[in-house]
Amino acid sequence: MTSKSGYVRTLLLASSAFALLAGAPNLLAKETPAGNPFASPSTLPLQAPPFDKIKDSDYQPAFDEAMRQQRAEIDAIANSKAVPTFENTIVRIEKSGRMLDRVSLAFFALTSANTNDALDKVQTIEAPKLAEHSDAINLNPKLFARVKAIYDQRDKLKLDAESRELLEVYYLQFVHAGANLSDSDKTKLRALNKEEASLTTAFQQKLLAAAKAGALVVDNKADLAGLSDEEIAAAAHAAEARKLKGKYVLPLLNTTQQPLLGSLTNRDVRQKLFQASWTRSEKRDANDTRATIARLAQLRADKAKLLGYQNYAAYALYNQMANTPDKVEKFIGRLTPATAVKIADEAKQIQAMIDKGGKHFELKPWDWEMYSDKVRKAKYDLDQSELKPYFELNKVLQDGVFYAANQLYGLTFKERHDIPVYQPDVRVFDVFDKDGSQLGLMYFDYYKRDNKSGGAWMSNFVNQSKLLGTKPVVFNVANFTKPAPGQPALISFDDVTTMFHEFGHALHGLFASGQYETLSGTAVARDFVEFPSQFNEHWALYPDVLKHYAVNYKTHQPIPQALVDKIKKSQTWNQGYALGELLAASELDMQWHEQPAGSPKQDVDAFELQALKNTHTDFAYVPTRYRSSYFLHIWSNGYAAGYYAYQWCVMLDDDAFAWFTAHGGLTRANGQRFRDMILSKGHTVEYGKMFHDFYGKDPDIGPMLEHRGLAKPAH
Repeated sequence: MTSKSGYVRTLLLASSAFALLAGAPNLLAKETPAGNPFASPSTLPLQAPPFDKIKDSDYQPAFDEAMRQQRAEIDAIANSKAVPTFENTIVRIEKSGRMLDRVSLAFFALTSANTNDALDKVQTIEAPKLAEHSDAINLNPKLFARVKAIYDQRDKLKLDAESRELLEVYYLQFVHAGANLSDSDKTKLRALNKEEASLTTAFQQKLLAAAKAGALVVDNKADLAGLSDEEIAAAAHAAEARKLKGKYVLPLLNTTQQPLLGSLTNRDVRQKLFQASWTRSEKRDANDTRATIARLAQLRADKAKLLGYQNYAAYALYNQMANTPDKVEKFIGRLTPATAVKIADEAKQIQAMIDKGGKHFELKPWDWEMYSDKVRKAKYDLDQSELKPYFELNKVLQDGVFYAANQLYGLTFKERHDIPVYQPDVRVFDVFDKDGSQLGLMYFDYYKRDNKSGGAWMSNFVNQSKLLGTKPVVFNVANFTKPAPGQPALISFDDVTTMFHEFGHALHGLFASGQYETLSGTAVARDFVEFPSQFNEHWALYPDVLKHYAVNYKTHQPIPQALVDKIKKSQTWNQGYALGELLAASELDMQWHEQPAGSPKQDVDAFELQALKNTHTDFAYVPTRYRSSYFLHIWSNGYAAGYYAYQWCVMLDDDAFAWFTAHGGLTRANGQRFRDMILSKGHTVEYGKMFHDFYGKDPDIGPMLEHRGLAKPAH
């Protein structure tokens, strides 16, 4: 669960893992045909993408022309004879690349959510060009000289706070992108960035293909014992879509554990599903990602050294709230011992539950979810299957997610059917502010498809900017199982939490009110961007919200209070496992990116084992949430040396919710304060100050430990 709003301004991506979202020139490219839908701003409401007019063949010529246009704009700025000023340099840079924004935001939304062979081919061709384009701008000495001249005079300029922040961000990111390097080192950097862009694209495409090919095919319905009728129907439907009539397909989500492991009673099938997930991209075939990531790790270490950093983690963290690898390692280290104790206690109770059943086998990872749920049921009398009838997707959305946003912020929503979408399951809503004015547009794409990346995310089709006169057009994507025709879309409480989480990102985008796109909405540090989303999860179980949406789809009766009490009492159960798999993944990420330049190409499997052992995150029974070979976040989605950010933001969100609880909870006044001080600010204020101003003090790990059951309440 993440925000993919890493694409904010083409110029500033600095050839990071998201550099493929920047643009690259093809100076020999022909002019884009006049009929290309990206040639001018969309005439749809709020400039929403005209997906009814966009063809796969439109993207490549649009990219090439958009890059040509921005290069011309940038060259005009760099070669200007006028004395550099904020208006004639910084503002003009900010306004550049409009066509590239349009094509990039639409294209990369589709390559994640609804890709195909044609789009994959375009991405493969364009990614290295895009990296070159980003470098051509970031490493332009004349352009940087103008930016530096303004930056050096910043104390004498009468800039408002937001403009000063924009100047600071531009200058530091130019430096971070290599603007101060010698010409020979710039040449080396360009080569590294070009190869990195190609490899991140290759990784993404290999992983998507590996996940599709790795789905478990089951021949006999009897082997699916434990699944609901709806889940079995969905598995049959998935098989038919692959022309495997009479069989059943269990698709893989992009995590190690798979949701159905909690229901399948056949232990052999559970093990096969787990192993299919565990080895999906390690088959020594065309979809094996290990050679790709081993080279990526080397490239990143070399780039960090070239830019003056000890390792890539130090390079990546320079503008984050945590700021240094040492601070990240200390943060994870504070959580690891208590997590290990919690895991051991949970494993002991689960093994006792297994033994109680009379089978006496040793607990393995593919057993954990099933028997953890049995312990939960025995200890808290809570059966997950009891919950699903109360969580019908549309009711959760309309009467839960939207309702909480209305109560906190006064927002209202109206579905519309005249906005073209990129896939028939996608829904579109107008979002109206508390005064009835249109705040933005919101798309929802919830169902799993074979051509969709795993996980859940939010991003923008149009970014907010007062300078550009644009309002936000945002979307949420998830991977819920699509029900068979005629069946209700019943989801788990984890899925409910995902909906609230991703909508928290959407609120961060919708409430953007900045002058500049570069600082707007979710254009913030990785270890801050998950704060609003994880904070929004808290409202899923808030009494006034829960009773509004948790209604049995058959009886239309609200969820009984006794069942609600069971959910709340069980919240700290299995938190050892949940946190353990995340800490292991966080350390795996950090260890890959703390390698110094010149390190040999690693044996991926051996490196992974040693990395977890060295950091004491090789927890018994608890595999890492992502193995190196399918760790999409860090190899392709911009979270290199940043996966810790999820837990860092849990600390922030638990602190914020503790503040809400102490000040009256779900009220419009509290919502407005959070909107004004956090959600609307983007990157216009330094993160530590922004949080301190809201919370009244620096972040405190106490509420997080209490919330997860790793420490007793202080009160």
